[in-house]
Amino acid sequence: MKKLFIAVICISAILGATKVTAQVKMSRQQILFYTSDWKGERFPDGRPKIPDSVVQRAADVTMEDLWDFLQGKGYRCQYENGWQALHMDRPMVGRALTAQYMPARPDMVSAIKAEGKSEGRVGGTNMWPIHDLQKGDVYVADGFGKVIEGTLIGSNLGSGIAAHSQTGFVFDAGIRDAAENREIAHLNGFYRASDPSAWKDMTLTSINAPIRIGRATVLPGDLVVAKQDGIIFVPAILAAAAVASAEFTQLEDAFNFVLNSAGKNGAEFEGGWNAAKYHAFTQWIDQHPEKLKMSRKEFDDELARRSGKGN
Repeated sequence: MKKLFIAVICISAILGATKVTAQVKMSRQQILFYTSDWKGERFPDGRPKIPDSVVQRAADVTMEDLWDFLQGKGYRCQYENGWQALHMDRPMVGRALTAQYMPARPDMVSAIKAEGKSEGRVGGTNMWPIHDLQKGDVYVADGFGKVIEGTLIGSNLGSGIAAHSQTGFVFDAGIRDAAENREIAHLNGFYRASDPSAWKDMTLTSINAPIRIGRATVLPGDLVVAKQDGIIFVPAILAAAAVASAEFTQLEDAFNFVLNSAGKNGAEFEGGWNAAKYHAFTQWIDQHPEKLKMSRKEFDDELARRSGKGN
């Protein structure tokens, strides 16, 4: 019994001496846990770094084609709509840096501010994620849908997002200074509504944790594709394949449009993809190589898969 008591005292002393850190900002190990299937390059904070080429190509594919691909892979909770935007006519793509906000309560706010002070953070907690943004990031925040006194940024913080990410934000919350934010270069943003009120009775609770945006689950490093039709969050592990699949579907559609216009598609206005049609499709691509945004290898691999010649 005496030995057991001594052991308990020693363990308690060790635990008591352990510095508790990274309560708000997820540690690299925590991010690796949630994104363990990603085998590619990562940011220093641990987020998957989807290649720039994949991110850029995502701006030109349709929401439906990405959605169809994800549905087929079992990812059925990655899309949300009902947004306003600074520039609705401009697609926005990037890698997610996530943040979660909750209604404030004094004891929690005090603990969070104390941690921020120990880390050298300044200003309100709604500024903290902006400091961590990298070029090409999209700042994705769960503000629990709050608009009145739920405005996570005004134009000053909007300019900070533009300076760090040169991309923009997705807020399940409100913003203020919408007109001024529209004038900021290299900034787009999707949000629930604008309101002149300042944010109040809210606090940041996490950076780079899994979050919920409406009916979608978002992990740090996800590919964010935001358009007039809505926003889809593509898991990093599927981003390259999802974009290539969507591009291939667009090529199939373009070939179908040609056949339909020429009256050569019979009653198969969108289907009829047999060996003969795929052969004609391949010949059409050979004649129009400028239509390929994916590599020829990606095209050939997807062609083999869809025509039943692949694994």
